[in-house]
Amino acid sequence: MTRPFVFINAAVTADGKMDTFERKGAAISSGRDKERVDRLRAEADAVMVGGRTLLDEDPGLTVKSAALRAERVVRGLAPNPAKVGVVTRADLNPEGKFMTAGPARVVIFTTSQTSEDILETLRSRGAEVFVRGDSRVDLNQALEGLYDLGIRRLMVEGGGTLIFELLRLRLVDELSLYVAPLVFGGASAPTLAGGPGLVRDEAIPLQLVDAEEWEDGGVLLRYRMQNTL
Repeated sequence: MTRPFVFINAAVTADGKMDTFERKGAAISSGRDKERVDRLRAEADAVMVGGRTLLDEDPGLTVKSAALRAERVVRGLAPNPAKVGVVTRADLNPEGKFMTAGPARVVIFTTSQTSEDILETLRSRGAEVFVRGDSRVDLNQALEGLYDLGIRRLMVEGGGTLIFELLRLRLVDELSLYVAPLVFGGASAPTLAGGPGLVRDEAIPLQLVDAEEWEDGGVLLRYRMQNTL
């Protein structure tokens, strides 16, 4: 299949949590890491999030730095990368940040569980909406569709279910992790990779290509996938 270069970027605690058990988007990144993430967004063609992140957090996914937005414009690009949502039922707030923060192109992949009325509403607000599946979004089709839309470099920011499925399907090229000097604990707190999980023999192998210890106490790790399809 033809798809974009896909890289996952996430911030986790030392015990691998992406949020507390409250699931309210607890801050993990340091100031330096937030600047790094902003540059990664500015260098991407699109930023993707999954359904729970989309519906619970309503992220804007825009480039925060005016200087970085200006750099994109000089390169002939839109100020912000495209925003991509993958959601089983696209019950989005049409006035929310995901739909309105920008300017930015909005692309949504959903399933036949989303009503025609909602599809029409989202499209009338300028979103490009594609139905790709019945019970869950077909990620292979979604990535092929993004390539057809001109997306060559795709940044994935979460959540854990989407990250797990992309990894399981071997649709990821790189994984960058900022590991913060924090422990959240909690059996129900979301981790980097959610979903049903894998048995040991099916574990996804990674190759560490870079590791940086930062003055803020965090560690930045970059992995390459060993067996991307």
